[in-house]
Amino acid sequence: MRVMSMVGDTAKGLGSLVGIRTGTEEPRYATEDRTHGLEIRRYGPRIAAETVVPAGPGSARDTGFRRLAGYIFGGNTGNSKIAMTAPVSEAAEPDDSRRIRFFMPSERTMDALPTPENREVRLVELPGETVAVLRFSGDRDAAAVTAHTADLRRALADTEWAPTGEPVAWFYDPPWTLPFRRRNEVVVPVERRPGPGDRPGSGSAAG
Repeated sequence: MRVMSMVGDTAKGLGSLVGIRTGTEEPRYATEDRTHGLEIRRYGPRIAAETVVPAGPGSARDTGFRRLAGYIFGGNTGNSKIAMTAPVSEAAEPDDSRRIRFFMPSERTMDALPTPENREVRLVELPGETVAVLRFSGDRDAAAVTAHTADLRRALADTEWAPTGEPVAWFYDPPWTLPFRRRNEVVVPVERRPGPGDRPGSGSAAG
């Protein structure tokens, strides 16, 4: 059994090198639209562990990842392990700090999740949302995220979807995944733009 476990771990490691995420849960969603190279997704409510790091994008991601990994690998009141999921989320805060999140496995509820030992980690309940997603591979440093976020905003301008919040970056693969095999995404909450008949005062008055 131990040999089989080692073989399985090796296979997963080799798979992650080329972007194969065997057994890693991702939040479920429904695709509502595909337009101008974007995917419009609807996510249900989710739970995330998050931490805010007052540092630049690269170091903040590493620091945040370590804090959150500490929580799911046993740094909690139950000394219990929680399965790793994808993606890792990174968002810029108004003070230039970074908010890093791990999404919790779907079968976990807030009441059943252990409390983080690290006071800089907290659990949050996220409401359902509709988002526009632009997928990319390759570099995922601050410059790449900024450039692809600009692409996302430009593409959205020509669609029926309007942004309603700030963009977030999602990273699905470990650092050792070959760059051209990485799955990265920039994401922004959206809603449908009102049509001509939805605008205030567009209806005809009764005579």
